[in-house]
Amino acid sequence: MKNSDRSARRPKRLGITLALGLSAALALSACAAEDPLAQQAAVGDNKNYIAGDGSVTEYAAADRGDPVAVTGAGYDGSVVDSADWVGQVTVVNFWYAACAPCREEAPDLVALHEEYEGAGAQFYGVNIRDSEQTAEAFERTFEIPYPSLDDQDGGVLLAMTSYVPPQAVPTTLVIDKEGRVSARILGLADKSTLGALIDAALAE
Repeated sequence: MKNSDRSARRPKRLGITLALGLSAALALSACAAEDPLAQQAAVGDNKNYIAGDGSVTEYAAADRGDPVAVTGAGYDGSVVDSADWVGQVTVVNFWYAACAPCREEAPDLVALHEEYEGAGAQFYGVNIRDSEQTAEAFERTFEIPYPSLDDQDGGVLLAMTSYVPPQAVPTTLVIDKEGRVSARILGLADKSTLGALIDAALAE
């Protein structure tokens, strides 16, 4: 399925390591202006929950643009670089602990991780709000086995906006074996739907 988001995709490092031309900068500004979650991350207060409707967008392989280029830090101090994702399907889930649909979908994400762990798919969370203690308490409660990035400064979220705006919390992205966004779910991720999106990416 095509989406106007695609036109805004281009490589960008967390620390804005690419030199953007004037047209690219204008396109990114327009994209962020249209994305309320990106605006919230830029402000940095994360005060309001922005709900998604569970809508699914799939991107045809020919229309996915460049591989995502983001880096972030895990709560354990490890560095995660999207360059290492090439060759696997990667599921990226944006969340925070007090988000009701994040809590609702957590068991399904855990189940899917367990189902696909040996099949070439990996999972990462991106926590946009919480302290290390709060995030780890959530992960203990729901027995989250995969790592989450600490994105209180909004850097990962804003970098990802260059490719496809998350626009809501939770948002779940499926990234193909070439590192490109192949699908996006805005809001609560339905388990069977996300599983089908992972299957499609693995089959490519």
